Amino acid sequence: MTARAPQGPRNGTILPPIQLDPASRPRQRGTMFPIRDHNPSERRPYVTYALLAGNIIVFLFTWTLESQPRAQAEFYFNWALIPALNSPITFLSSTFIHAWFMHLAGNMLFLWIFGDKMGHVGFLVFYLLGGVGAGLVQVMSDVGSNVPIVGASGAIAAVMGGYLLLFPRAKVDILLILIVYFKVFSVPAWVMLGLWFGLQLFNGITTDLTGGGVAYWAHAGGFVVGAILTIPIWLHAGGFAFWKRTHGHPDHPEAQYDFDKSRIPHVRRK
Repeated sequence: MTARAPQGPRNGTILPPIQLDPASRPRQRGTMFPIRDHNPSERRPYVTYALLAGNIIVFLFTWTLESQPRAQAEFYFNWALIPALNSPITFLSSTFIHAWFMHLAGNMLFLWIFGDKMGHVGFLVFYLLGGVGAGLVQVMSDVGSNVPIVGASGAIAAVMGGYLLLFPRAKVDILLILIVYFKVFSVPAWVMLGLWFGLQLFNGITTDLTGGGVAYWAHAGGFVVGAILTIPIWLHAGGFAFWKRTHGHPDHPEAQYDFDKSRIPHVRRK
């Protein structure tokens, strides 16, 4: 996701003033989102813990800058990914920056659901490469933009792309909210992730990139990069034979969750 361009010098360039007030932030109106999967990790996901902690710590630091507009502007200017300036380090640093709490919370939820069974050191390299690849796609989609790109969405999209290739039929629990109606139901990962990817492509094609908002091309690009990076792992596991052996499910027992039934008695109509 993106934030408005901050003001500050980098290579003699002056950008417009920063605008990170709540009114300018993109609003997500979706009423359906994943809350967990049925694919438990077979090892303690220390790298995922570290990534969660790193993102939260950076967010807490940026939160302390809310009352210091100039310091805040300098921080975003130096560490957010700005396509027009294309500083190499920001392809990594921008993936740890989030503009507001719900931006952070949504990304960390997706990272926790899909990233806790992807390994250790190799997963860290995969995650960072996915973030860089997502950033490159977003930069190519709007090369001259002065709008800074921040957030872990691209790297997490890469995780989702890899997850789809390895566990296409793993169950994912979705929370559906319709005004006062709440419902949790399970769908195969390929349905949830496929719909999500299709939505990013559609929004990327139809959304005006000049005004900021959600970095849809970073999402779509990260997803494809993650799937490509996972192909060697998938082939090592057996490729199509791996899918045939596991039927697209995790190659270990899936987690089972009990849903508490309502205690309100049901009265049948005569």
